[in-house]
Amino acid sequence: MLTLINTNRMVPVIGPIGLDYIAGSVSQSGIDAELIDLAFAEEPSEAIRGYFSNQQPELVGLSFRNADDCFWPSADWFVGGLKETIETIRSVTEAPVVVGGVGFSIFAKEIVEYTGADFGIRGDGETAIVELIQQLREGRKFSEVPGLIWREDGRIRSNPAAWPSPIRLGTGRDFVDNLSYFKKGGQCGLETKRGCNRRCIYCADPLAKGSELRLREPSEVADEIQSLLSQGIDVLHFCDSEFNIPRSHAAAICDELKRCGLGKRIRWYAYMSVTPFDEELASKMAQAGCAGVDFTGDSGSPAMLQTYRQQHNKDDLACAVRICQANDIVVMIDLLLGGPGETPQTVQETIDFIKKINPECAGAALGVRIYPGTGMGEIAAQELRKGKDSNIRRKYEGAIDLLKPTFYISDALGERPTELVRDLIGGDERFFEPAVEVEGETTEEVDGSNYNYNENLPLIKAIENGARGAYWDILRQLRKGQ
Repeated sequence: MLTLINTNRMVPVIGPIGLDYIAGSVSQSGIDAELIDLAFAEEPSEAIRGYFSNQQPELVGLSFRNADDCFWPSADWFVGGLKETIETIRSVTEAPVVVGGVGFSIFAKEIVEYTGADFGIRGDGETAIVELIQQLREGRKFSEVPGLIWREDGRIRSNPAAWPSPIRLGTGRDFVDNLSYFKKGGQCGLETKRGCNRRCIYCADPLAKGSELRLREPSEVADEIQSLLSQGIDVLHFCDSEFNIPRSHAAAICDELKRCGLGKRIRWYAYMSVTPFDEELASKMAQAGCAGVDFTGDSGSPAMLQTYRQQHNKDDLACAVRICQANDIVVMIDLLLGGPGETPQTVQETIDFIKKINPECAGAALGVRIYPGTGMGEIAAQELRKGKDSNIRRKYEGAIDLLKPTFYISDALGERPTELVRDLIGGDERFFEPAVEVEGETTEEVDGSNYNYNENLPLIKAIENGARGAYWDILRQLRKGQ
């Protein structure tokens, strides 16, 4: 038997869709699976001890979604908590522990070493965990398990990441209590594909999901949505890196949802690249039930767009906003301020431009999370080799360790970059502002003005009162009194 544990306790709660998919895969292989969901546990350690008091599985699988909250200045780090969870498990069972998930895959070897886990799976876990169980039962040929990280002869070994293509995922979605997540989290996620072939300097998605696009059959996605609808869930979030890449797949998904009559029964949101995007795709999305889009806009400065390796320009972004609004699709633009070469002038250029094109809302995130293996990681390493560390922001002591929250904020923005950005925004309610510390707290705790969703009290209260949708859209409506 396999015991799966959801370790993510961020609030509002987010359904562990990876565990739903994995449970479907192991079930088809004839392996029993049970769930310990720490998201709903008042005392996680007690929930673990209570379960293992009368259960002894052959393998314990932990889902690890986020290494940290990717947000400056809170910089909440979750790997330490994962280590404590594994230590608790070890105190009550001799079953080996395997860790997986998007947050894990970015730092696979480092997390196995830090936490003391027996195994890790980098990449997709559906097939890999079945193969691991089979090898534990007989053979123990761990080199044959896709994506496996394991300990052998006092060192950590690793196989190539598990990124199978094409992908086939279960559509039942009946392992996790999705309805409770919907009521307490306001939305439910699913994937139409995995992987990202873009080269943005800051993004860890290619590390976690692969750099090749792996597409699901549209009919499979529609079947999954039907399963969620049967559970009472009608507000969804497509968790693809960028829904419209490739455009043909996005259009095919929309066509299938419309063909199945789902467009009038669901409301959904998606992350999207600014390009490729056009009137025809927007119309298809609207007819398929799309309510809102979160564009990876990054900047309104041509120089910064080039630095981030974005493939769109300012005119593309302005056009995308107009097209969405013409089709009654609400627009959020994610900005990323403070990257290499950012100056007060480029920040002002960005904010002025966003005000001009008038999206429903925009997130002014300040600080680029530095991940190893990305272009941003290379830039930071080059600067550090030259003895320049003034662009690095962190809250831990000692040597720089990218496993822990480490951010890049251009020193050209001065000693108080947050105040600079907030002053340029000038209280414009279309913007979610970067947080500043106020007597030991951050501004999201004081006035709810930014979009760090973790422990966002206004957001949590709104969901309790019945709000549903993408978190940015709920917060946008709160600010407008809707």
